[in-house]
Amino acid sequence: MIKYTLVCDDAHTFEGWFRNSGDFDAQCDRKLVSCPVCGSTAVRKGLMAPAVSTARNKEALLTRHLGETEAQPDPATPEPAGDSAATAPAAGAQTARQSSALLPRDVQQKEIVEALRLVKARIVENSENVGANFAAEARRIHSGEAEERSIYGETSPGEAEALLEEGIAVFPLPDLPDDKN
Repeated sequence: MIKYTLVCDDAHTFEGWFRNSGDFDAQCDRKLVSCPVCGSTAVRKGLMAPAVSTARNKEALLTRHLGETEAQPDPATPEPAGDSAATAPAAGAQTARQSSALLPRDVQQKEIVEALRLVKARIVENSENVGANFAAEARRIHSGEAEERSIYGETSPGEAEALLEEGIAVFPLPDLPDDKN
């Protein structure tokens, strides 16, 4: 995975993770990369500084992080109602954002992978696996021929793009490092 610093045409800066540089270019060409602030799809790579880490700095940061306690939610903030897939990762993502600036890169990556693992598990446990029939079943649900429900399965990139062009919202579940072992 490659992390890019991205900039939209309104000069909003944000980060994006891509499989490789070609994946970034392909997603930009298809207008799939957008600014989280203004929604613009006119996005380009920004300036990035290399991350340089010495063993001594890494140990000090890791020790400091492991000695910290998890951030506690603000009791004045009400809990969201319902049990949706977006509810659980949001709290963890905020904690990760608060502490990630002080963490060594490998710890940050482990936290990101763990957050993705939680999101994927939540989606899988609350959805039906339709396997290779994903595209057909997604179309049946969209047209009202099948019961509306959350599904996941397998389809080709071309078929996923066709679904998006038909106005059917789909997104890929992340392939995580341990999934292939």
